[in-house]
Amino acid sequence: MAAPPNMELSPTLSLELLPTDPLLLILSFLDYRDLVSCCYLNRRLNQLSSHDPLWKRHCKKYWLISEEEKARQNQGWRALFISTYSDLGRYIHYYATLKKAWDDLKQYLGQWCPRMIGSLKESVREEDLDAVEAQIRCKLPDDYRCSFRIHNGQKLVVPGLMGSMALSNHYRSEDLLDIDTAAGGFQQRLGLKQCLPLTFCIHTGLSQYMALESVEGRNKYEIFYQCPDQMARNPSAIVMFITGTSYLEWFTSYVNKVVTGGYPIIRDQIFRYVHDKDCVATTEDITVSVSTSFLPELSSVHPPHYFFTYRIRIEMSKDALPENVCQLESRYWKITNAKGDVEEVQGPGVVGEFPVISPGKVYEYTSCTTFTTTSGYMEGYYTFHCLHNKDRFFNVTIPRFHMVCPTFKVSTA
Repeated sequence: MAAPPNMELSPTLSLELLPTDPLLLILSFLDYRDLVSCCYLNRRLNQLSSHDPLWKRHCKKYWLISEEEKARQNQGWRALFISTYSDLGRYIHYYATLKKAWDDLKQYLGQWCPRMIGSLKESVREEDLDAVEAQIRCKLPDDYRCSFRIHNGQKLVVPGLMGSMALSNHYRSEDLLDIDTAAGGFQQRLGLKQCLPLTFCIHTGLSQYMALESVEGRNKYEIFYQCPDQMARNPSAIVMFITGTSYLEWFTSYVNKVVTGGYPIIRDQIFRYVHDKDCVATTEDITVSVSTSFLPELSSVHPPHYFFTYRIRIEMSKDALPENVCQLESRYWKITNAKGDVEEVQGPGVVGEFPVISPGKVYEYTSCTTFTTTSGYMEGYYTFHCLHNKDRFFNVTIPRFHMVCPTFKVSTA
């Protein structure tokens, strides 16, 4: 439809005529890919999308680059983003998450396990990871590669970064393997075809493996402990206790447990005991709490034998009266498996000791149990007698605590 003859036409709205500040505000909401695309649309957008402050958010979001790091590099935000992307661009969806996990872990270890910091290895180069892929003739997942661009695992030392466990006649401490050691342990034998070890314990020979291909009933990139099927005629029959569905999930969930205090630090080591916050009971001035752990290296699916250890903390309130000091006399346990079968155990002391508990004092000990079912629970009480009134005996409740075997897959062999 033609415009009336007396009406003046408005000038065509041009990008060149729009003010700069609103355009920069709009561009600040774009992701880095769209910001790069704007460079190729026209001269004005090319100039605006090169505005250095626009790239600050992307440097912090994807590469965790701080103001201090920028000052050290003596580069603008855009130049920093581009130079980092040219080196680590394939890991842009993983890098920030893994870098934060490593930074949080190192900060925590520096406070609680300082000698473990010295066992960490520096990052590897991209060509080193390419060489490993050529050696094992299998592709490594990008999240795994990305982690090694930050830290190349650790030296084979004790204690291991991936946690410890100590019983009277059993010790485990797992190191996070460097890339060359992991490649040397790459498996092609039946039962562990195309599996790469992630960890290693020099005491037990135990490793956690990552499946690099979906073979022998495994999912690609699944992480697991191997468990030989002792009842199979085929010695390559391996059952898996699954510990992760991807390297990113496996590593970051472990780090989160460590840095939030979910795993206790005992004698400068990380112990993989899990504590249920509801698993606490207080009787008079005495509080009992329990943490548990599953030990895959002492367990089997065929025959069914699931080994658990538990750590018990007994503490008397610091506000208790001095005359309330008492000594543990005996213990009573009611042990119930997943089928409802019940076993009762009663005996003197705990682990051969008769600890004395006084105001503000803590006593901890470790014991273990096994089930023929994948789960079970324990509960009971301790009997104490007062040292200032030896005729007085009383029971202290042990809260019910559950033990559950992790998900596992039965061998297809």
